[in-house]
Amino acid sequence: MSTLEIIGGIAILILSFLTIVICLSQEQKSQDSMTAALTGASADSFYGKNEGRTKEAILAKITRAMAIILFVIVLAVNIIPIFTK
Repeated sequence: MSTLEIIGGIAILILSFLTIVICLSQEQKSQDSMTAALTGASADSFYGKNEGRTKEAILAKITRAMAIILFVIVLAVNIIPIFTK
């Protein structure tokens, strides 16, 4: 095993664990869109205008970013050794 594979493996383990913890800390999404469609509620409320700043939105952004980073690291660990031989 090369140093890159060891460092990549450790990074994958840490990012996987952190992604799981962040996903579990998020609240489960409810059927707000279905309720809004049935009742005619709009997103013009205070919460609707600021939902990008809530804890759930921030956790969703962090989860998305960590998943992309994890994907890139997995590709790098598997592709780079092919070209270094």
